[in-house]
Amino acid sequence: MIQLPNLKKWLVTALIAIPLANSAYAEKIVVAHRGASGYLPEHSMSAKSMAYAMGADYIEQDVVMTKDNALVVLHDHYLDRVTNVADIFPNRKREGGRYYAIDFTLAEIKQLDMTEAFTIKEGKKTAIYPKRFPLWQSHFKVHTLQDEIELIQGLNTSTGHDVGIYVEVKAPWFHRHEGKDISSAVLDVFKQYGYTKKADLAYLQSFDVNELKRIKDDLLPERNMDIKLIQLMAETSWGETKEYIDGKSVDYNYDWMYQPGAMKQIAEYADGVGPWYPMVVSPDSKQGDLIFTSLVENAHQAGMKVHPYTFRIDEGHVPGYAKDFEDFLNIFFYKADVDGVFTDFPDRAVNFLKESKG
Repeated sequence: MIQLPNLKKWLVTALIAIPLANSAYAEKIVVAHRGASGYLPEHSMSAKSMAYAMGADYIEQDVVMTKDNALVVLHDHYLDRVTNVADIFPNRKREGGRYYAIDFTLAEIKQLDMTEAFTIKEGKKTAIYPKRFPLWQSHFKVHTLQDEIELIQGLNTSTGHDVGIYVEVKAPWFHRHEGKDISSAVLDVFKQYGYTKKADLAYLQSFDVNELKRIKDDLLPERNMDIKLIQLMAETSWGETKEYIDGKSVDYNYDWMYQPGAMKQIAEYADGVGPWYPMVVSPDSKQGDLIFTSLVENAHQAGMKVHPYTFRIDEGHVPGYAKDFEDFLNIFFYKADVDGVFTDFPDRAVNFLKESKG
């Protein structure tokens, strides 16, 4: 059984016994989290192609900026978790040991090899998910946002399907501090490739509340655009977003998002929320005794979608209140009534939805 950290008291007090399910059989979507990352290295073009072939509705792109203002698809704004940057450019790390993408040109990043995510243990590279694709097998590279959009749009043309993009602007607070306006650059790419209105198959997501408001109020009107925006939700203790106050960085406080009326506030600038899944179903739940928070109900009442993250079949990642991965999906899709899920294993979620409809 997965051991999840206790959520704050404000979440526990929001629990309700039975969620409303008035849209339980509305259209549900599967978002391929970093592609088919359960099978191939995350954010590799191979993982994106596999996710497309598996029938995902949307494929996720995490985007960071390089020294020369290119937009590359990486989960982190540093390179050392998935590439051999420490071997190729050993003297380019910052204080703290990280190799930041923003310190490298696109040409330099293209010199790197990419692999499955790893950590360093006792001086040795160790896979974070040891039963996934082996480290340093085959050949993978970091690519640009434009490269990936062209792949997806090309496959849409050649297959006749219509798969969407689901882009996260990573750490805009960090990029702003470094003198880069990553959000403007991403929106320019959206417009270049025809994603300009809510009806288009594209989402833009961020953990950064202030940046999403800026995108909604300033950047989209400047470009005559109106795309779907998603507010990602975190716990303050994660340090996911920083604010610079008097030149010093402090953690953004997310606690307000779990107070009464918060979903209505978010709905003023976003079309949906992306919560961590324990924010929807309490980790105190047990098989046959599920405890749902009011988050989905409140978001739906505010007119928003709910797309929780991240659904994995790896050992220790299916919570004990679910019998198996498919039961995990069933609890969220049809009992909690979420509108979509982010998963590293898009084939399993796609097949589940097909069978549940059949």
